[in-house]
Amino acid sequence: MSGRKKEEGLTDLTLLGNQNTQYKSDYAPEVLESVDNLHSDRDYFVKFNCPEFTSLCPITGQPDFATMYISYIPNKKIVESKSLKLYLFSFRDHGDFHEDCVNIIMNDLIKLLDPRYIEVWGKFTPRGGISIDPWCNYGKSGTKFEEMAAHRLMNHDMYPEKVDNR
Repeated sequence: MSGRKKEEGLTDLTLLGNQNTQYKSDYAPEVLESVDNLHSDRDYFVKFNCPEFTSLCPITGQPDFATMYISYIPNKKIVESKSLKLYLFSFRDHGDFHEDCVNIIMNDLIKLLDPRYIEVWGKFTPRGGISIDPWCNYGKSGTKFEEMAAHRLMNHDMYPEKVDNR
């Protein structure tokens, strides 16, 4: 039989396959789960595109909508995608600025995964005639990924992308 075996990090998962899933609507980092990275001997990117992210303005309570892009190079753990979906859903009634949301997401994933490298980019739809697209990243200290993070940060908006999804 091929594929991941139960003893390869699957025994601790509580959400995947659970038909009684609770959808929390206020910030819930405790729902995040991880599994063992069976390919930790190589560097590779994992990218999530999450086009239905919502949160609330902390002052007005008005909804904010975004596509959240999360890319990381795993170390020993990878995030379980259903738990990530539920975690991102938990921002639904959470009041924070766009910049705070992307940094909170990145910090929670760093705490969960201890990745080699991670970046989070929120592409928020305009409200009041302005769109805000905060981007943050992190590279593991003392490694080539720390240098990579600095380089990507310094060159992040050198070639702005064409925005056609708004």
